[in-house]
Amino acid sequence: MDEEHPHPLKGISLKVMSVVVFVAMATLIKAAGEGIVTGQITFYRSAFAMVPILCYLAFTGNLRTAFYTKEVWGHLARGFIGIVSMSFGFYGLVHLPLPEAIAIGYAMPLLAVVFAAVFLKETVRIYRWTAVLVGLVGVMIITWPRLTLLDEGGFGGSEALGALSVLMSATLGAVAMVLVRKLVVKEKTHTIVLYFSLSASCFSLLTLPLGWEPLSWNAFLLLMAAGFCGGIAQLLLTQSYRYADMSTIAPFEYTSILLGIVIGYLLFDDVPTTTMLIGTTIVVGAGIFIIWREHRLGLERRGARKHVTPQG
Repeated sequence: MDEEHPHPLKGISLKVMSVVVFVAMATLIKAAGEGIVTGQITFYRSAFAMVPILCYLAFTGNLRTAFYTKEVWGHLARGFIGIVSMSFGFYGLVHLPLPEAIAIGYAMPLLAVVFAAVFLKETVRIYRWTAVLVGLVGVMIITWPRLTLLDEGGFGGSEALGALSVLMSATLGAVAMVLVRKLVVKEKTHTIVLYFSLSASCFSLLTLPLGWEPLSWNAFLLLMAAGFCGGIAQLLLTQSYRYADMSTIAPFEYTSILLGIVIGYLLFDDVPTTTMLIGTTIVVGAGIFIIWREHRLGLERRGARKHVTPQG
C-alpha cells in the first residue's frame, strides 16, 4: 500500500469482489461432496488457481519477473500457514451448512484487527476493541450449538469438529493476513499470489499418504472450477491490502453472509437456525460499527489536516 496516498474505497471494493468469488469457490467445493481427503481438495484448489494467475501475469507482461523475490522465507511461512488454514476451513465447509461455515469464519476479520494491532502496530482504539469483543461473542453464539456435549457425539461429532475446524481456520487465516500485509510492503501482488499457490500445492502433496482417491469427473470439474475462483479471488484480495489498512478492509468479509444464506438454501437446503441469525446479526453489527467508526476518524483526520495547512 502507498502509505502516503492510501485509497480505502479502492481497497474495500477489491475486498468485496474477492469475497464474492471466494463464496463461489466455497460453493463449488461443498458441491463436490464428502469423502474427498481435505489435502486433496487443497491441492486441486491451489494447483488450478495458478491457471488464472499465470494468465494474468502473461497478460500484464509480468510473467518473467513474477518469480523474483527476496522474501523466500516469508512466502514459505505465508504458504504453510495459509494451506493449514485452508485445510481446516475446507473440512468445516464439508461438514457444516454453508451459511454456518461462513458465519463462524467471521472470527477471522475480528482476529485480524487484534493481530494487526499486536504485530503490525496499527492503531486500534477502545471503540474498535469493544466492537471486536462483541463480534466474538456473536461468533460463539453461532458456534456453541454445534459444540454442546448434550448433542449426539458431543465434541467428537462431525458438526462439532467442523465448527472447531472453521474456528481454527479463522485464527490461522488472520495470521496469514498479517503475513500478507507485511509482504506487500516489499513484494508485488502477483509474486505473493504466485508463491502462495506454488507453496500450497507442494505442501498439499504431503497428504498423499493419507489416501487420495480417484475423483469422478463431476468432482474433478467442480474442484477445478473452485481452483480457478480461488486464484482470481486471491489476486483481488492481495491487491486490496495495498490500498487500505488491514483493520479497515477486514470487516467487509461480512458481505458474504447474504450470498451464503441464499446459495445454501437454494442448492443445499440449508435453512439458517435462530442462533445462527442472532449471532450473525451481532457479528455484522460489530463490523458495521467498526466501519462507521473508521469513517468518522477519517473525517476527523482530514479536518485536522485542513486546519493546520498554511493558507496561501
